[in-house]
Amino acid sequence: MLPYYRHSAGRHDARHSHCEGTASNGGKNDRLARNRRHRRDLRPIRCRRTRKYSELQHLSVSKYATLKDALGEYLDALPRDMRPTRGALAVAGPVSGDEVKLTNLNWSFSIAALKADLNMCSLVVVNDFAATAMSVPYLPEVDCYPIGQRQSKTSGPVGVIGPGTGLGVGTLVPDAGRWTLLPGEGGHSTLPPATQAESLIIEALRTHWRHVSAARALSGAGLVNLYQALRAIEGKRPDLLSPADVTDRAMRGNDQTCVKAFEVFCSMLGTVAGDLALTMGATGGIYIAGGILLRFEEAFASSPFRERFEDKGRFQDYLRRIPTNLILEESPALLGLANLPLEQ
Repeated sequence: MLPYYRHSAGRHDARHSHCEGTASNGGKNDRLARNRRHRRDLRPIRCRRTRKYSELQHLSVSKYATLKDALGEYLDALPRDMRPTRGALAVAGPVSGDEVKLTNLNWSFSIAALKADLNMCSLVVVNDFAATAMSVPYLPEVDCYPIGQRQSKTSGPVGVIGPGTGLGVGTLVPDAGRWTLLPGEGGHSTLPPATQAESLIIEALRTHWRHVSAARALSGAGLVNLYQALRAIEGKRPDLLSPADVTDRAMRGNDQTCVKAFEVFCSMLGTVAGDLALTMGATGGIYIAGGILLRFEEAFASSPFRERFEDKGRFQDYLRRIPTNLILEESPALLGLANLPLEQ
């Protein structure tokens, strides 16, 4: 939860101020923080020393029966004059009406009912990767790690893709000096094989799921799925591993199946990211978010991701000019929510 405290220019007067709140929800954690915004300056203000949001909190969603319970606990702990009256939420799931159901969590809610329960005068709810996409124009250069050759600054639509609990996809389109969000559920599109070896992997995954989406391979659970599929192809029983186990063994190089699983993960992500760039005409760049790759930026940069991203036959030169950057900001959805137009 990222409550903002807005105030008018000059000396603060509680009688002429109101508060706003934002929150980012993932499959396992809610992200909560406090931030301050000026009426005329919609950029989030961070702590000077750490460049992070003040009082950022991560709450385990498993502790709460509903989203209202999680938000309510945080709001109840705020001083009375800091309670938000306007809010914005980013949730891991499609938002197409008043009723919202999260994809990887057994939570659902009515936007209108949640707004009333939290005693807010307005509440905006967007897809989490739509909010992440909105962060891109406001990311400092230090939070963008180039994958492949550093490109000169480009313009045009921006694509964002991020493996985490699931696979998030969002797009940001420039429009007359502003940015228009295009939320979507591209992570649930069909996973395409680019090699014979990947066809075998997808066939192995298809023994578990009739529809093998990109998220079945390009997520935390997807890393484990890839490892298990490779072991099945090898005719060997897999160890019982977590996503962290797979990446740890891959980085240490002491388990060749895990090394291969990470390589396949990066290759497949490059293919899907290239498809996103072509589909959306994302000449402004592709940005990779999510918690999985954040800790392995050098290994990711040396992976086959960029080669596979460009490997699109006649459009290789087109894709070669599109930059790909790993987002190093830990909570880009919060930054994106901080810059959502207030009239949404």
